[in-house]
Amino acid sequence: MIFNTEEFSRKYAIRYTSVLAVLLIAPLVIYVYLLLQIDEARVKISLETQAKQIINVMQRYNNNDKVFHFPRYKKYQSALYNKDYKNLFSTLTFTPNSFMNGFHKKENYYYYIYALPEGYYFDASYLLVSTKHTANKIYYFAASVLLSIIVALFIFSFLLLRNFSKPFEKLNTQLDNFIKDSMHEINTPLSIINLNADLFANKYGKNKYLNRMKSASKTLATIYNDMDYLVKQGKVIHKIQKIDISDFIQNRVDYFQEVAHLKEIQLQTNIEENIFYTFSKTKLQRIVDNTISNAIKYSHPQSDVDVTLYENDETITFIVEDYGVGIENVDKIFSRYYRENEAKGGFGIGLNIVKQIIDEEGIDLKVTSIVNKGTVFNYTLSK
Repeated sequence: MIFNTEEFSRKYAIRYTSVLAVLLIAPLVIYVYLLLQIDEARVKISLETQAKQIINVMQRYNNNDKVFHFPRYKKYQSALYNKDYKNLFSTLTFTPNSFMNGFHKKENYYYYIYALPEGYYFDASYLLVSTKHTANKIYYFAASVLLSIIVALFIFSFLLLRNFSKPFEKLNTQLDNFIKDSMHEINTPLSIINLNADLFANKYGKNKYLNRMKSASKTLATIYNDMDYLVKQGKVIHKIQKIDISDFIQNRVDYFQEVAHLKEIQLQTNIEENIFYTFSKTKLQRIVDNTISNAIKYSHPQSDVDVTLYENDETITFIVEDYGVGIENVDKIFSRYYRENEAKGGFGIGLNIVKQIIDEEGIDLKVTSIVNKGTVFNYTLSK
């Protein structure tokens, strides 16, 4: 039950960072797209400029010269083609996929096709100028900006949330210590009440007032044990041992007899003997006690609660069936603090603890209920 500031800050910082990062990605994508468009325009201008330079060189060529030294450039490749697209001269390292006038792209190559006046430049009809270009710098820039945004957002969110949650951690710690101290103070008088009630019953015999007191103390003890389990959750390692589950469940049924008798409810048992299961007694008690006590609480007076235990080759089945008010929202009963019937009392934590345990231990639970007819809790434990 301790409020963990670091865990809280980290958890919600990740969430807020994800949300804000998604919101910021849109303008970043638009910005990167514009940068790519500008970069591509720059490449096109450079190719067009280069093509004009080559044409100028060819225009200055004197026909009296026997040899024409075609201009070569480190960053650019060029080629001349006749009207049938036959290669007259080329420094290309790739094959163009189009000879239409204008700009083209093939893989990482940008190239520009310029139509020449027919029969003027060495019978060439097309001049091609190309350069190999990638936008890796832009992508690296975008990735580094995105990473920086995410890191900055996470650090800012984490620090903000940690400072924000500090007072809650302090308050939660104080509340947790208060609950521990209160439970310690409750445990002593509760034990004294139970002990003296037993001594009084042995000396003077039982009566309805004593039975009511015992029933109330056992109901309070169940709530106390649930709270104690929550307080110790994550701090105490529950011992795993081989349990005679038949004897264990029968003892818990006997424990709740006085609570049931107060409402004139009969606890009917059909428990196979000598069924053993390796489990934590603490966790098993939370499952059994909460299931039986809820069955008694929500049963109609003068009805039955059936407790069944049997095994087969692969599983052990534990069933508690009541004939009471039933459950309207079966899916909600395992939510913490949820109480379908406020008049019945309780804190709404018992079945939440049961759900945590069965999820941790891989126990299957099937709940079936009909309003005003009753409810069945069916647990299946794999061997």
